[in-house]
Amino acid sequence: MTADRHGHLMTDTGAEALTRYEQALDDLLFFRPQVLEASRSVLAASPRSVMGQTLAAYLGVLGTEEKDAAAARDSFLRFRSGLDADRLTSRERMHLAAAAAWLDGDMHGAGRILGDLTVAFPRDALALFAGHQHDFLTGDAQRLRDRVGGALDAWDESDPHHGPLLGMYAFGLEESGHYEHAEEVGRAALARHPHDVWGIHGVVHTYEMRGRFTDGIRFLDARTDDWANGTLLTVHNWWHYALYTLETGDTARVLEIYDSVLHHDRSAGVAMELLDAAALLWRLYLAQDQQSARWDVLADAWESRDDGPHYAFNDAHAVMAYVGAGRIAQAQRLVQDREKWVAAEPDVSNGAMTAEIGLPVCRALIAYGRQDYARAADLLLPIRHRLNDFGGSHAQRDAIQRTLVEAALRAGRTDLARTLLSERIQLRPICPYNWSAKARLEAQLGDPRRAAAARERAAVQASS
Repeated sequence: MTADRHGHLMTDTGAEALTRYEQALDDLLFFRPQVLEASRSVLAASPRSVMGQTLAAYLGVLGTEEKDAAAARDSFLRFRSGLDADRLTSRERMHLAAAAAWLDGDMHGAGRILGDLTVAFPRDALALFAGHQHDFLTGDAQRLRDRVGGALDAWDESDPHHGPLLGMYAFGLEESGHYEHAEEVGRAALARHPHDVWGIHGVVHTYEMRGRFTDGIRFLDARTDDWANGTLLTVHNWWHYALYTLETGDTARVLEIYDSVLHHDRSAGVAMELLDAAALLWRLYLAQDQQSARWDVLADAWESRDDGPHYAFNDAHAVMAYVGAGRIAQAQRLVQDREKWVAAEPDVSNGAMTAEIGLPVCRALIAYGRQDYARAADLLLPIRHRLNDFGGSHAQRDAIQRTLVEAALRAGRTDLARTLLSERIQLRPICPYNWSAKARLEAQLGDPRRAAAARERAAVQASS
């Protein structure tokens, strides 16, 4: 029986397939599009490779694409029929159980199995990567940090995959609020592999959360050749660049990035790219910059997907697009479809994510689009500390948090707006949006001196 370079036995995996598996794993860790072809080449060489089949199963769910997950599930079921599990290693059986759970909709069960797998086999890079992405998709910041942190001690620093593990750890540290340490670890990852786009992504998040927008732009500009083209994370990292630029007030540049990278007539139309586009336009929408033509095109792209209830975080961004395009009825139809689905009591992770977080968020977005700001605030207020439960990062979910702030301001709920803005400013004192919103609040409260001071602070931060 063959073994990978960390000594893990690989059932029904020939020498050629093993070489291709190692290449696929490398492509996966560095977010190269070639990972899909590399994964297929593993199975072309050894169709019954357990780890090759498991890798293909994970690739089917990591993109949050309903159709990909369904196809992967069918293929995985065919592979498992007639499989003699007694022939497999304990590690392989755990991988099969994790992949099967995820494909069956039990994301949280899959995460627990992957956690046990990493404790038993801490140098299993596939288990670490799949678990890390699982924690991101379920918004579990502590596991995002500790899953990788708990395994790092077993890795030699000379291992070529130690670098991307540091990049993963940097993101977990950032999501847990350890911003300076996250930047340090992310930069250590990039010292080993400058083209590690997930490591770049981790550092980028630290600048976002600390309000270091111009530093973030400089950081990305200095590394353009390493991240700006040809990776599975290209669009998302450009989205971060656009967020920085939006805070500086350069809306023209933001729209240039949107049109050239985030969404255009050659865009792939995958969910993770469409939600970035929606999240950026929604921030403009909250600032009363309508962008109707762009919303129409984006709403068409979401509609053409005809998604079922697969991942609540995606649903919220589809509703953003429909509301932004003025298609309230279409947004309402999506909500009604999910309500019927939830009423059937689906025993899957997305059922709870949809019922508890996704639907209230979608209803609030619709209320906001209808200018029923009080209802939008009432819907978001009870869940604002639980938004992580339907996935994404702090930076991504901030579009929803800002919606609550804007709803409170426009509903005249000044006590609530004051509380929300005080929370935001204490956490992120450097953030032009926070101070411009504070200026509007003070104007509502009839304090022109404090309003002018807040406006001035916002202007200084935007230009610095």
